[in-house]
Amino acid sequence: MNRRINLNADLGESFGAWKMGDDEALLDVIASANIACGFHAGDPAVMRQTLRMAHARGVSVGAHPSYPDLQGFGRRPMTMAPAELEAAIIYQIGALAGLASAEATAVTHVKPHGALNNSACADIDVARTVCRAIKAVDRQLILLAPALSKLVEAGREAGLRVVEEVFADRAYLDDGQLVPRSRPDAMIHGATASLAHVRRMLEDQAITSVSGKRLPARVESICVHGDGAEAVAIARQLRQGLSDLGYVFQTLPELARQA
Repeated sequence: MNRRINLNADLGESFGAWKMGDDEALLDVIASANIACGFHAGDPAVMRQTLRMAHARGVSVGAHPSYPDLQGFGRRPMTMAPAELEAAIIYQIGALAGLASAEATAVTHVKPHGALNNSACADIDVARTVCRAIKAVDRQLILLAPALSKLVEAGREAGLRVVEEVFADRAYLDDGQLVPRSRPDAMIHGATASLAHVRRMLEDQAITSVSGKRLPARVESICVHGDGAEAVAIARQLRQGLSDLGYVFQTLPELARQA
């Protein structure tokens, strides 16, 4: 069994005087960070500071673009013309890349956020638009995409390097999509439950839905949502528990090079 794994989290989601999550503590645990680019959260100062902290810890960084929905934290579905959406994603990746250059580091992957990610997982046209935007910036960028999604399909079709992720703190539907946050069974609560959830997916190389359906999947990266109150505890328990089982944690570029 492959024992190389990546642990990622969505970070840089503070904005001005408003603070979201404990990025510093998470950066001591994770291997890759998905940094908000200002459209759902984050601002230039937060982006730059998150890049600086990640670089100091050897954590690889990626752009976390979203629909332009600051008030809704990027979690509200939007309908955008493909050219408009493509430009918005290019804009966000470019903003983070410019700040990364100022910190002597580089953006190495892209992971869509929230409703944009959900749309790209289910709608091949949205997924292709996301992939066109990534390729327009840099075809060497890694696409971090949910397992069993249309985004994985579009990424491979576009010739991008794709790493497939699962979520430590989210439950799944029978079609491999995430259970909507509006439902009471959407979240996996607690570090112990999250570790058991991830262990099952790794051991089975499959996702088990809330109804018990087993969906074979390629599990390469594990995401912890950085905005959750239990994020740091979950990430620490995952890192320790999986290390005890012999898993070796790698950044996304390290993982992709050996794929």
